[in-house]
Amino acid sequence: MKQSEIKEMSVEELQEKMVSLKKQYEDMKMSHSVTPLENPLQLRDARRTVARLATELTKRENQ
Repeated sequence: MKQSEIKEMSVEELQEKMVSLKKQYEDMKMSHSVTPLENPLQLRDARRTVARLATELTKRENQ
């Protein structure tokens, strides 16, 4: 997910997306520990997307 897409989302959408991506990331991490993922870079992308969403939420709260 690109930063420009994140900036266009509302606060509620950001929170919902962050919750769903966190769950997806945890599921991928768990399955990767049992059997390696075909593309382990998915873990990094998911973690960074969650961080982008969290940063945008914090930025909006501080404004």
